[in-house]
Amino acid sequence: MAICQVCGKGTRFGRKISHAGNRVNRARKPNLQRVRAVHGGRRVMMTVCTSCLKAGKVVKAG
Repeated sequence: MAICQVCGKGTRFGRKISHAGNRVNRARKPNLQRVRAVHGGRRVMMTVCTSCLKAGKVVKAG
């Protein structure tokens, strides 16, 4: 199971309920991207969700 290395966001589990009341298990997965980022003064590959990228919580390596 993949997890964002910045905020810890991961797969959320729940149920999909149809109009007839049928219940089916489902998983909601975050949009995770592998990016080359600067962390601790070094360039490393990180798995980061797109909301962290958009918020500027990650400095991408050039």
